[in-house]
Amino acid sequence: MTGDVRVTGMAWHTALGTGLDHVWDALLSGASGIKPVPTAHPVRNDLAVVLPDLPMDDDHTGRQHLLGCQTLLAAVADAGLDLPDPRLRLVAGTSYGPHLDSPADSLGRWGDDIATVTGMAHTPITLSTACSAGSDAVLVGAALITEGVTDICVVGGVDVLTPAKRIGHSLLGTMSPTRLRAFDVARDGTILGEGAAFLVLESARSAEARGARVHGTVSGAGSANDATGATAPDPSGDTVVRAVGTALRAAGRDASEVAVVNAHGSGTPVNDDVESRSFRRVFGAGPVAFATKGAFGHTLGATGAMEAVAVLLALRDRRVPPVAGLTNPIPDFPLRLPVGEALSFTGTVGLSVTLGFGGFNTCLVLEAA
Repeated sequence: MTGDVRVTGMAWHTALGTGLDHVWDALLSGASGIKPVPTAHPVRNDLAVVLPDLPMDDDHTGRQHLLGCQTLLAAVADAGLDLPDPRLRLVAGTSYGPHLDSPADSLGRWGDDIATVTGMAHTPITLSTACSAGSDAVLVGAALITEGVTDICVVGGVDVLTPAKRIGHSLLGTMSPTRLRAFDVARDGTILGEGAAFLVLESARSAEARGARVHGTVSGAGSANDATGATAPDPSGDTVVRAVGTALRAAGRDASEVAVVNAHGSGTPVNDDVESRSFRRVFGAGPVAFATKGAFGHTLGATGAMEAVAVLLALRDRRVPPVAGLTNPIPDFPLRLPVGEALSFTGTVGLSVTLGFGGFNTCLVLEAA
């Protein structure tokens, strides 16, 4: 990539709301959507994140569909485009979506259905790369534009909270028995959530020709898979370092130019330790880091897209929100962390880093408009 992929539209659907600025202001204030969510099944913790305007019921397929359609249409509208538009191609990611609870639903059909209902002219690309799926959707869309396949893509991730996911993370031991405390000395696991985000990516030529407003630039992306195991990452951090290095080289940037990093920040001891070790090897010190899962919950396949939006808003305002749940940072974490209040920074280059089950590690380089 050469920095010519513009972000001309963004939208997200979170537990804190849907408006870009409304949700961002809530994050900056330290708000969190984590709350008790009753379940009939034995789980390690009844805390979770649900969307208040998307009624909880057993129609997991319908909830995924509605959430995807609403958020996609909002992103396209934010870009000043209308559907159907023959130039738009959809790249959408999820972890398992409704599949674990409704196994008759394939991992790809939800994307096909969203494309059909919203009037997309092309067959979509649907990804399922665990918790990096939203980031990988951005990576693939940017590559399609860079390689000249298309001028405009709408890319993102969607995932809903289901009983099987809560049971699964309880049995795996990745769910916190207390609360999500990313990068805290008391970190003991994650808390699941649901949400969606889509970004409209556009070639510089197309964006300039139609006078589009630009939120920022996707200037590089990189991914690497450590293949260490089904859930646990490679403790060395080698593939995280490789993904970040690949992304920075694609962007033509050096690690010293990075001002802000949105870390995966799942709150599990293993993942947080791997990120800490990896960032120390890449940066030494310098950037400010933040994480949003303490506010949004771990939204699985949607998380990378939601965090890409958060990085672009951070670059716009040169501020990052406090890490919800963080009170006592792990002593050897190499980057500055916002504890209890928002933190200002200078610079125009940001990273979004996601670490998925199965070793799917992805890094996006995002730059201010």
